[in-house]
Parts: sequence; C-alpha cells; structure tokens
Amino acid sequence: MPLGFLKSAREPSGGQRASASSVAAATARPDRASVLGEVEELGIGMFWATDAAGQITFLSQRALDDLGLEAGSLVGQPMVQVFHDIDSEPGAATQRSLAFKLKARSKLEEQIVSLECGRNTTRWWRLNGRPLLGANGDFLGYRGSAVDISGQYAYDTQIARQSKVDELTGLANRRKLDERLSATLSAFRVSRRSCALMMLDLDRFKQVNDTMGHPAGDELLKQVAQRLSSIIKDRGEVGRLGGDEFQVLLPDMDDRGTLGELANRIVQSISQPYTINGRRAIIGASVGIAIAPYDGLDSDELTRAADMALYSAKDTRGGTYCFFTSDLRDAANKTAMLGERLRDAVDRDELSLAYQPLVDPETNVVKCFEALLRWHDPEEGPISPAQFIPVAEQDDLIIRIGETALRQACSDALDWPDTIRVAVNVSAKQFVRPGFVKTVAAALEASGLPPGRLELEITESVFVGDLESVDTIFGDLKKLGVRLALDDFGTGYSSLGYLKGGHFNKLKIDQSFVRGCTENGDINPAIISAIVALAKALGMETVAEGVEAMDELALVRERGADLVQGYIYSRPLTQDVVLAHFAEGMMKVTPEGPARHRAERISMFRKVGLIHEDHYYDVILRNLSKTGARINGLAGVPIGTDVVLDLGHGQLVVSKVVNATESSQGLKFETALISDGTGGFMTRHRISPYSLAEAGIPLAALGAGAFPLAKWRDANKGPPRFIQLELTTSG
Repeated sequence: MPLGFLKSAREPSGGQRASASSVAAATARPDRASVLGEVEELGIGMFWATDAAGQITFLSQRALDDLGLEAGSLVGQPMVQVFHDIDSEPGAATQRSLAFKLKARSKLEEQIVSLECGRNTTRWWRLNGRPLLGANGDFLGYRGSAVDISGQYAYDTQIARQSKVDELTGLANRRKLDERLSATLSAFRVSRRSCALMMLDLDRFKQVNDTMGHPAGDELLKQVAQRLSSIIKDRGEVGRLGGDEFQVLLPDMDDRGTLGELANRIVQSISQPYTINGRRAIIGASVGIAIAPYDGLDSDELTRAADMALYSAKDTRGGTYCFFTSDLRDAANKTAMLGERLRDAVDRDELSLAYQPLVDPETNVVKCFEALLRWHDPEEGPISPAQFIPVAEQDDLIIRIGETALRQACSDALDWPDTIRVAVNVSAKQFVRPGFVKTVAAALEASGLPPGRLELEITESVFVGDLESVDTIFGDLKKLGVRLALDDFGTGYSSLGYLKGGHFNKLKIDQSFVRGCTENGDINPAIISAIVALAKALGMETVAEGVEAMDELALVRERGADLVQGYIYSRPLTQDVVLAHFAEGMMKVTPEGPARHRAERISMFRKVGLIHEDHYYDVILRNLSKTGARINGLAGVPIGTDVVLDLGHGQLVVSKVVNATESSQGLKFETALISDGTGGFMTRHRISPYSLAEAGIPLAALGAGAFPLAKWRDANKGPPRFIQLELTTSG
C-alpha cells in the first residue's frame, strides 16, 4: 500500500478536516446542565433540591411545567408543606412519613407523595433523594429526582378501591371491613381503647325480593345504605357484608346506653317505608352489638360475639337490638335443644290454650278473650311463650301451631255467650303464607263460629315487605267478616300509614307504654292519650295491655281506653274455668292488685358477688330492676350499709341496703341500670379488662365475679362483717 495513502487517511484534506472536527465536537463530553435538560425533555425525570433547613431551593423547569406553577411560588417553601404523605389503607404496607425521613436525614427511596397543583388538581410523584454533605461533613440539604406517576397511581387506587368497596351500595365491603377491624383492634390493644361492632340484618328483606323482584331489592339495599350512612356519619364506618347484612364499626365507644340509643335509631330509621318504582315497601332491622375489649380481643372473637347478639335480637322478636353477653352462648345451645323438644310436643299435641279476658274498665264486664298458647313440658315444667314462640318462628313449625290454635279457639268460643269474642294471634309468617284466608274460613266453617266473633291480632311485622300483597290479604279477610286488631301498636315497625286503609277494628296499646305510666315525669300518659284519640278518630276500639296496678287502671280509664287486659283483672284461664264462670251468669270481674305500680323487676336465681369494705361475698340475685335488686345469702347486714353489687363481666353497681330480713336484703342502686334491648338490664359502663389485667387477672379468664379488686377473694384484709350463708339457686 502506498505511503501517501496512509498519510491521506491520517491527515485528510481541508474539507475532510472540517468533517472530522464536527464529529469530534459531537462526541466530546457534553455539559451536565444540557444533559439534565435533555433528560427532562424526554420525560425521564425531574429534579429538585433543598437547603439545610428543608426549604426548596430548586425545582427544574419540567417539574414546574408539570405542576402548572411559577417557580417563585414554591421555591423557599418548606418541602413538607409542598409534598404531602399519602394515606395508606388499613392492612396495607406503609411508608415512613416524609417529615420523619427528612428529619433523620435518611435516603428517600421511591417515596410517594401528593402535591396540590395550580389547576386545582392533585398530582402524585415518586421521589428519590440523598442528603448532601459538605467537605467538612456539614449537612447542606437534599438533592433528588422525581417521576410523575399520577396516571398509574390513580388507576391503582381505583382498582384497590373497587376491591374494597361494595359495588351496589358504595359502602365498604367485607374485605375492607375485616382489614379495618383487625387493624383497629390491634392498634387499640396497645393504646387500651375500646371499639364497638354492630351487626345488622334486615328483617323480611327476602319477601321484598320475592314479591317485587331483585332490581327492587337492590334499590332497597341502596336506600338502606344511605340511611345508615346518614345516621353514623363520621362516628364510624358502615359496610355491607353481602346480601342483606351490614356492619358498623364504632371506634372509642363503650357506653352501652349511647350504643343502645344509636341502635334503636338505626332500627327505627330502617323500618320506615320505602318507595321503590312507585310502590311502597317496609322492612325491619335487627342489631347485635359487641364491644372490645369486653366481648372479644381480636376480630374473630368480636365478630362471633356480635353475630350471637344479632341472632338473639332476631329470636326475641326482630326489630330490636341486643348486646352480647356470655349467657348467649348457653342460650344458643338451649334454643337448639328446645326446638327439638317443641317439635315433639307439637307432634304429641301437648300445647294448649288459655284465655285472658279483655274487660270494659267502666263496667268491669268481659267483652273478649285472647287465646294464649301454653306448654307444659313433662321434664322442664311450664315453658314461657317468650321462649318457645321465637323458636317456632325459625321454621314452619309456627304455621302448624298457629293453625291448630286458630281451630281450637274457634271451637272453644262457640261454647261462650254470643256477645263474647275470641282474639287469636297470627304470626307474620302465617299471615303471608299462601292460603291463609282459606285457613281462617275453614276454621270458622268447621266450628260454626260467626265470623264477627273472631278477631285476628296482627303485629306490625306483617307490614314488612310488599304492602300491596298485604293489602290484598286484609281485603279478603274483611270480606270474610272477621275483625282485625293491631297488636303491640307503636313498638315495632311503626307507621301511621298502616291505619289509612281502614282494615283494623281495634288498636292494642303495648304494655311498655302502660308500665310506669304513673311515674313522675313519664311521657307514656301522653302517648296513651294520643293513641286513644287517633283510634277514636278512625272509629277503632283501644285496649290497654299489661295493666297490673290500680293506679295504672285509673290512668288508662281516665285517658279513654275502651278495654283493659292484664293481671289487674285476671290471669289467663283454662276453658273449663271460663265455662264455669259463664255458667254462673254474665262474666263480671272485680279488679284486684297493688295500689301503685312498682318498678319492673326480673325474677332470677343466679350467683353474683357483693363487695363490702375489703371482703367479697357470694350471694343469690333474686329480683333485679333498673333501680334495685333483692339478694339472698348473707345474714347480719344492717340497713344503710353501702355495698357494691358485682353482676359479672365488669358490671359493678354501687348500692345501698334499704331493707333487710334475716337472710335477704333489698338494694337501691346509686345509678340506674339500662335496658339491654331484649327485656333485661345491664350497667351502662363496665370495668375494662385492661384494668383486670393490671390486677393480675388473665384477659382470657374473664367471667362472673371478675373485677379489679378480685384479690379480695384470696387476701381479705380483715374479718368479714357479715355471715356467709350456704347458697342454693333453687327458687
């Protein structure tokens, strides 16, 4: 190869030298600023810096363009005021706060933050940054980069939200509720805080679905969700578990009085009529309530407790609330056994009827008898209808019982004077069953009883569901000629709209309005007057139920009740006794009873504790009311002694002995008990299990007699002041 050629290749001519110079310039090391600018223009990243005080000193142009802001509006502001931490869902992985990392001068790695833009929108950035140190090790501030992830973040957030939101109602779904409950209880165990859980189930929702269609059912669920949300507001979180089941989480709530009032508001709100596609429907609700840490320490325990309380509320009568107690576990087992025995009893025809008179309070003359079911079990003895009727309601057993009772009542009433009517209770399940009107007609035909002498007592629960179907049944019964009475008026799914159709001949004022109506400050007399006035305006009779004292009788007579039913006149009577009275002439009853109403009491025989000074005694609780109790098991207790009654499970009641016999004492409570929603009483507050743990009592060992001063049992400081008698719970 010629040497000239090699030279020309190494040393190009003038034109070739210009081209090589251009190539060299293009491949020279670029300026840092130009590279950063090009990176920004390509959308790869943005850059920022702060000073040692944490104030923003630099935001690259792309960052400012992304935010739609002028440089001067952000430069000089503290970084923690410009960039905000994002909220994490309960149970999700969380990141340390930006302020924490800046203060610790830690690296920023994939830190997601939000920023308010000049366009009234929010952007999300992912930050990376490192602390900058001077030659002598002084902290100079941060230098970092950022990437706008707004589009992806919004998408991911939407997907995450959809996975935790009930699509139909927009409430939290089961997954989110479970995560929130677990996270809340875990955090609250550390801080020793309380948390209430409500489980809700809609009564008779299936009937709406069946009669009005699933779209109507869906619309109903949406309206229920709206009502629940409007009641709870920001006090807690409402969610739908699925179907017609809802849940309410209420952090930092353990006042059972407040919770009971809230549950009652929920029941009343949900029970008001709904308008769906131009048609009216009514449902009800039952609520079960459990409170951590008293009723459970983790989500599974608390959920089981609330579920058990819910089942109890539904078994009681529906349309009410119930708090969890440990007794519910035993009751659940007893209910299952009772159901088996009840079915056998029905097969053996062991249920019978008793008849309680409804009396004109002005003349004391009997006008009607209500047929009441009675069951005398060969092993257990008499079993209250309050126990076995809810069990029968759980399946179609109530249909068999109801039809048998209807036939027997019609047959028995035929042997009474022609002026005396018979009233028969009809369950909601029996009422809406296809063919019910034919069943009534068949009972009348078989007995020969004139239709006008038969009254069917219906509770407000029959109105739950499709009102058009209910109206049709009422119309057919009226054509048949029977009379209709609305029982327990004002206590269930109350609505004056029930009365517009003119179906009813009689309103029965529930005994809850009669009991205590003579006490000072009680509003029940006004309620009784209003119901009587309403009934008279609509041409209906009124019956005051549950009258037991002479002062109650005088009040309901004065307020205009047409008929009175209760122990003041008579307990339920067998057919033989009724016939014997009629054989002596027209039945006229003289009222007999105490002069004044006494506070409602519950008779029971169970062991509880009594604390006096530094000693703990075992006693038998015989009677319990809101304001006092009677106990057995101690001797030598002076009147005026201050004591503390331990009802178990942290329920301590400061009391004073107001009367005493040799082995029995009457206590008056310093603070009245409250209703538990199902006919019982309980304290408004309980001693926290955390206090019990501090006293050396394991949380898992909570039970009757457990309280912070339980050490008294084992280490009494002095001799007992009272004599402990041998206890027996037999009544």
